[in-house]
Amino acid sequence: MIKMKIRLGYVFLLIALFLLSACQPLPSGRTNEAGTAQDSPTTLVLATHDSFNVSEDVLAQFESAHNVKLQVLQLGDAGEALNRIILSKDAPLADLFFGVDNSFLSRALDADIFMPYESPQLADVRDDLKLDPENRLLPVDFGFVNLNADQNWFNEHDLPLPTSLDDLTKPEYKGLLVVENPATSSPGLAFLAATVAHYGQDGYLDFWRALRENDVLITTGWSEAYFEQFTVGSGGAGDRPLVVSYSTSPPADVVFATDGRTEPASVNLSLPNAVFRQIEFVGILDGTEHAEQAQALVDFMLGQPFQEDVPLQMYVFPANVKAALPEVFTKFAEVVTDPVQIAPETIEAERENWIMAWTEVMLR
Repeated sequence: MIKMKIRLGYVFLLIALFLLSACQPLPSGRTNEAGTAQDSPTTLVLATHDSFNVSEDVLAQFESAHNVKLQVLQLGDAGEALNRIILSKDAPLADLFFGVDNSFLSRALDADIFMPYESPQLADVRDDLKLDPENRLLPVDFGFVNLNADQNWFNEHDLPLPTSLDDLTKPEYKGLLVVENPATSSPGLAFLAATVAHYGQDGYLDFWRALRENDVLITTGWSEAYFEQFTVGSGGAGDRPLVVSYSTSPPADVVFATDGRTEPASVNLSLPNAVFRQIEFVGILDGTEHAEQAQALVDFMLGQPFQEDVPLQMYVFPANVKAALPEVFTKFAEVVTDPVQIAPETIEAERENWIMAWTEVMLR
């Protein structure tokens, strides 16, 4: 009888221990739903500029497929964002950076902050957009920096649209143009580079002096120029009917119009030898603890779902040749066939000199 009691006590002890262990919480990040265990999502940080955007359902596709929670860290205009990423290289703010363009490409690569990654999706990306043979920065989209004009404003004031850069310095166009600071804005730098290509090293500052005399307005970045100062982008709150923007801005004018318009109020000028093709890149930052997920995000950003989302989210052209364009793009966006040609190495060698000289003329 005593032995039986001992055996029963032993059995009860085992049962109690089993029940106790079953009540213990699962390790952090696990769930026993449906009797399975699963890692909690990995937080992946994508640093970028303030104009970055992606549809929530497209983003959810990536997050669900890779068990990732993507945190988008917007750091200002493209030039500002890149500077912050470079300055924080010893303690990276993110796992990836999107928004380096070809006017800042060499600066980004020289900072040695990106790890190489040859995405299989590169097979469907236009070859002329691949500017880094080591694949530290991979092309995601492209657009054309040019002048946009408020067609209705010019009609109402019985003033012809300018047809050359020289026209912008004439008295009849005084106080009509807003541009971005090339030290802090990628379209601002692109437009400055275009003026260097147009007038040469010995002549571009004379053009800018004439613009200053003609009351050009300078903003820190594109968003301020377009949405606050440009008469179309601001909904009429701005007073500048000319802006340095993109050849894809007219489709945006139709999409975001509140008056039901089917034709854009803004038009592309695409002045001769004054349009700069801008390419935007993504790169994985050295030091990331989530390289596998970062590579997956690069693949996703170059793939069709993301690429076909790009036009109506960021109003640029997709880099993937298989990506279909929305109808509003095929109607109103312009692919400029003869943009100015400036090698990234030339921009790198001269950029700071251009900006310093421009700053001396325009801001002091």
